[in-house]
Amino acid sequence: MMKFFAFFLFLLAFQTAITAQNYKQQFNEIDVRHYNLAIEVNDSTNSIQAKMMIALSFKQLVTEFNLDLVQKDSTGKGMLITSVFQNNDSVSFTHNHNKITIQPNAIKTDSIYTFEITYNGVPKDGLIIGENLHGDRTFFADNWPNRAHNWFPCVDHPSDKATVEFTIKAPNHYQAIANGYLFEETNLSQDLKLYHYKSAEQLPTKVMVIGIARFAVQHLGETHNIPVSTWVYPQTKEQGFYDFANAKNILDFFIEKFGQYPYQKLANVQSKTQFGGMENAGAIFYAEKYIKGERNFEDTIAHEIVHQWFGNSASETDWPHLWLSEGFATYFTDLYIQKTDGEEAFQQRLKEEREEVLNFYKKKQTPIIDTENTNLMSLLNANSYEKGAWVLHMLRKKLGDETFWTGIKTYYEKFKLNNATTNDFKNVMSEVSGENLDSFFTQWLQKAGHPVLKTSWLYYQNKLRILIDQTQENAFNFPIDVEIIYTDGTSEIKTIEVNEIAIPYEIETKGEVKEVKFDPNTWLLFALID
Repeated sequence: MMKFFAFFLFLLAFQTAITAQNYKQQFNEIDVRHYNLAIEVNDSTNSIQAKMMIALSFKQLVTEFNLDLVQKDSTGKGMLITSVFQNNDSVSFTHNHNKITIQPNAIKTDSIYTFEITYNGVPKDGLIIGENLHGDRTFFADNWPNRAHNWFPCVDHPSDKATVEFTIKAPNHYQAIANGYLFEETNLSQDLKLYHYKSAEQLPTKVMVIGIARFAVQHLGETHNIPVSTWVYPQTKEQGFYDFANAKNILDFFIEKFGQYPYQKLANVQSKTQFGGMENAGAIFYAEKYIKGERNFEDTIAHEIVHQWFGNSASETDWPHLWLSEGFATYFTDLYIQKTDGEEAFQQRLKEEREEVLNFYKKKQTPIIDTENTNLMSLLNANSYEKGAWVLHMLRKKLGDETFWTGIKTYYEKFKLNNATTNDFKNVMSEVSGENLDSFFTQWLQKAGHPVLKTSWLYYQNKLRILIDQTQENAFNFPIDVEIIYTDGTSEIKTIEVNEIAIPYEIETKGEVKEVKFDPNTWLLFALID
């Protein structure tokens, strides 16, 4: 199992690297406005029959342009295109190296054109067809990071967002879930049913999704006019309904923190995703094994709900800025745990996440914004998640709660249903706070590492002398809280601004010092050595 998974990741790394290299040319040439996919699945084969209508505009006059779609290979998997039409006229195309190269008829840069691509085949990946843990046949999309082009033609990169609709034909013993609202549900025959979903908001392909399976569905009602539902396998109905019962309360918490929820519904879905949770817009997929009726993955539910704002709506412009998705989801989940489970649980999560960062650095010395890594799967690491969360935590301490939350809301409002870079986020937080945050963002996000401190202290005649020695190669600038504990049982906290590799600090005290604790309230990402 482990060897197979490692090989699978190798193949994904190869695929994602190739796509990442080529998307810029696509993005400079075209802007996809809308995907309209009609797809039919069956129980006799894993082959899909599909027709994609893509509405797009041209940013420049070109004689040809590319879309991503994995082609059929010697294994029999992949897609075979049978025709391409532009506004009802046949156009020339080639399908090589997992790219469709289309030669459009006369075009202008101020118009929108519709291309109809008819194809069929067995998905190599992206749309996972097989048996669930109960032996029932299921069909689940699993697109992250750029696996959507395994089953539909697209620009498979988060920078090119579009609205999407899915018309799904499936045997009538299945139910179907997808992004957006259910526009039509029709029994076509005794054996075939149609579901038509439409999403009114622009999405990146990574979170465009369908799921087809036997489901038990529970409607939890609405919060802030957003319908919330649970979709689980019938065999685990009671457990699943219990596990997701708190989804409305979680959604409430984040609506109050961030503002209006960006999509038309929130559905939590038991699925075949390879991830613990996958934040598909409005239809979050969870690993099927999680559903046990123990309600022990509420932090995962919170994490994926945060992504509806950060990652899905306000999306990273390019993969090196993934922390704008994962770091945000990690930290705001921590704050949800602080609200529900208390300060001690919050502090424990911060400490555990700090250890994850320190341990990851021992294996790989890279910055959060890693522009050299083309293996997108490997970006799902402690830098993107835990270190990204810690950057937000330290930024909150630096700016104060009121300014921090004003900045978060301002950033989201500015980039909702759009794309942003780290620099965009920095500029918003600088504008809101009135502070120059260049050095903060540079040292924590663009450089590898963290402060590694060796400390000592000496008390003499109401003076405390503290030596803080940064033992790593490059100096960091940071504040560190120091708790001074006196022999009479009282204590106080002083903040030291550290900006040198090694320098002594002298503090006036109120009495004899018994003990000194560094970062007592867990506000700094650092390692402390003896």
